[in-house]
Amino acid sequence: MTLNSQGGGHSAPPPSPEGVAVDHKRPEDNWLGVGRSIGYGAQHVLTMYGGIIAPPLIVGAAAGVSPDQLALLVTSCLFVGGLATILQSVGIPWFGSQLPLVQGTSFASVASLVAIATQGGGMPAVFGSVMASAFIGLLITPFFAQVIRFFPPVVTGVVITTIGLSLMPVAANWAMGGNAKAPDYGSMANIGLAGFTLLVVLILSRANHPAISRLSILFAIVVGTVFATIVGMAHWGNVGTGSFAAFPTPFAFGLPTFPLAGVISMVIVVLVIMTETTADILAVGEIVETPVDRKRIGNGLRADMGASVIAPIFNGFTQSAFAQNVGLVAITGVKSRFVVTASGGILVVLGLLPVLGRVVAGIPLPVLGGAGIVLFGTVAASGIRTLARVNYKGNMNLIIVSASIGAGLVPVVAPTFYNAFPTWFVTIFHSGITSAAIFAVLLNIFFNHVKFARQKEPASTFVEADRYIRLDEVKSYTKLREGDRIEDGRIVDREGRPVPVRGEQGDVMDVKVCEPEDSGH
Repeated sequence: MTLNSQGGGHSAPPPSPEGVAVDHKRPEDNWLGVGRSIGYGAQHVLTMYGGIIAPPLIVGAAAGVSPDQLALLVTSCLFVGGLATILQSVGIPWFGSQLPLVQGTSFASVASLVAIATQGGGMPAVFGSVMASAFIGLLITPFFAQVIRFFPPVVTGVVITTIGLSLMPVAANWAMGGNAKAPDYGSMANIGLAGFTLLVVLILSRANHPAISRLSILFAIVVGTVFATIVGMAHWGNVGTGSFAAFPTPFAFGLPTFPLAGVISMVIVVLVIMTETTADILAVGEIVETPVDRKRIGNGLRADMGASVIAPIFNGFTQSAFAQNVGLVAITGVKSRFVVTASGGILVVLGLLPVLGRVVAGIPLPVLGGAGIVLFGTVAASGIRTLARVNYKGNMNLIIVSASIGAGLVPVVAPTFYNAFPTWFVTIFHSGITSAAIFAVLLNIFFNHVKFARQKEPASTFVEADRYIRLDEVKSYTKLREGDRIEDGRIVDREGRPVPVRGEQGDVMDVKVCEPEDSGH
C-alpha cells in the first residue's frame, strides 16, 4: 500500500491476501553472532537462575527426598527449562512464539505441588498431576489464542507495569539475603553488597561502548561476586562436591500417578500460568516492537504446555515464561530471540554439568538483588511508557488503569490478603500479575466493549478509543493487526471501525492510504 500525508510518500511491500502489509524484517530475527549471543544469553541465565532452582528445592524438601534426589530435581529443572526455552525462541510448526522469552519452572505451581506431595502421593503424584494438567492446557490453547482482541494497550500497559512492580519484593528479598531465617538477613552487609552491585550497574550503563552498556547487568554481577568473594560473603565449598556430569534419569522417582484432586488443582494453576504467559508474550512483543497475533500467542502457549507435558519424564515441573527476563530485554535493548536460544543452551549444559550449576549457585543473592532493582524497575517503566500512549479522553480508561494496578498490587503489598478465601480463589489471585490481568481485561470489556441502552457514543469518532497507530508505525507496518484493511483510503479494523493515525505530538492526522496499482492483489 502507499501512504500519502501532506505531500509525502512511502512505498511498502505488497499487502498480504487479507489486505495488510507484512514486515518481513522482524527485530527479533536479528542474528548477533555466536560470541555476543552467548554473552547476552548468560545475562538471562543469571537473571532467572534463582527463580528456576527455587521451586524444585521447595517441592523436593516438602516431599522429603534425599539430598542426592534434591540435586537431581534442580539439574532436571535446568535441563527441561533449557529445552523449553529453545523450543519457545526457535519455534517449530505449531509450537513456539519465536520471541525472546526464557522458560523455566513456574513458581505459581509451587503451593499446589507442595500440597500434592505432602498428601500421601509423593513425587509420582506431583509429576502425574503436572503431566495431566498440562495436557488439558494444551487442548484448550486455541481458546486462549482468541483473547488478543481484549488486550489493547490499556490492558497490556497495566500488565507490564504490574509485572515490574510485583517483582520488586523479589529483588528486595534477594538484596536482604534471600533466607528470612538466616541471622544476617537484612543486614547492612547484605544490603550494602546489593547497593554496590546496583552502583556498578549504573556506572557501566553510562559506558560509551555499546557492548559494555548492554552487558552491564552481567558485568555488574561478576564484579559484585568477585567483591563478595574478597570480603568473605561468597562461599564456594560446595562446588567440588557431587558428580561433574550427569544426564537426568527419566522417571527417576518412579512412574507418575494421577490423583484426581491433584490434577484438578493443577488445572487451575495451568489456567493462571496460561494467563501470565499470554501477558508476557504481549509484553515482550511491545518491548521488541513486533506484531503479536492470535497465531503467535497460540504457538507460545502450546510451547509452554507441550514442554510441561514432557517435563515430568525428565523429573521437571510446569513450565512458564519468566517475567524478569522480559525486563532484561527492555533494559539492554537486545531483541534477538537467538540470544534467548543461547541462554536455553546454557541451561541445558548446566543441567548436564551439575558442577557448573553449583558455580552459578554460589553467586550471593544480594548481588542478584542489586541487579534486580534496575531490571524489574525497567519492566515497570516499559509498562508506563505503553500506558502513556493510551487515549484517556472521553472514556473510562483511567479507571481501568487505576483499578487494575491497585488490584494487582494488593497481593504484593499484603500477601495474606486472600488467606480467608477458598483455596481455588487464592491459587488464582495470589499472583499480582494474574490479578491485574484479570481485572484489566474484564474492566476493558465492561467499559469499552459492552454497550448499554442509554450509553452515549464516545466523544471520539473512533470506537476503540484505546487503540491508535502512530504515523511512523504506519510507515513501518509494525502495529497493523490481523483483519485490518483499507476502506475508502482509511485503515479500519476487522469490525470495520476506523483506526486513528496520530503524529508525534499525539494529534490525529488526515492520512490517505491507498492500494498500489501493481500489487497483484
